[in-house]
Parts: sequence; C-alpha cells; structure tokens
Amino acid sequence: MNDALDALIAGCEVQVHAEGLKCPLPLLKTKKALSPLAPGAAVYLRATDPNSMRDLLAFASEAGHEVLHAGEEGGMFQFVFRKGAGAA
Repeated sequence: MNDALDALIAGCEVQVHAEGLKCPLPLLKTKKALSPLAPGAAVYLRATDPNSMRDLLAFASEAGHEVLHAGEEGGMFQFVFRKGAGAA
C-alpha cells in the first residue's frame, strides 16, 4: 500500500473485508455498510472477486457515491467510497 491509500483507509468509518467472496456478495456487503452512514462518511472494501471492479464502480456511479480509490494489486481489489449526499 502507499501512504495516500493508508490515510484514506484510516479515515474510513467502516472497513469491509470481502476476500474470497464471489459476486454479488462484495457489492451487497458494501451497500449494507454504506446504508446507515451519514453522507460524507467513507467505507473501505477489500475483495478478491475480479468482477468487483466493474460491479462496484457501476454501483457507486448509479447510487451517487464518490470513489476515492479503486485499485488492484496482486489480485486484491481495494476501494474507498464516500457516501453521496443524496444516496440512501
């Protein structure tokens, strides 16, 4: 990891570890984690499902969440989302 990502992760209210879970579980866990949070709160997600990148970026765009980080290294996908103001 790098210092910028470490700082983003440290500022997250919730961390979701979805390693080993297949679609749609990483997406569902992310939705569940974001749901009770106030707008502006952040969630960090780790997943190993290769479909996570496509699915979670589409979800964030459709739901109005900001993607602060989306990356893959060594088969580990990492995301940081900020809950959008109008997002449920």
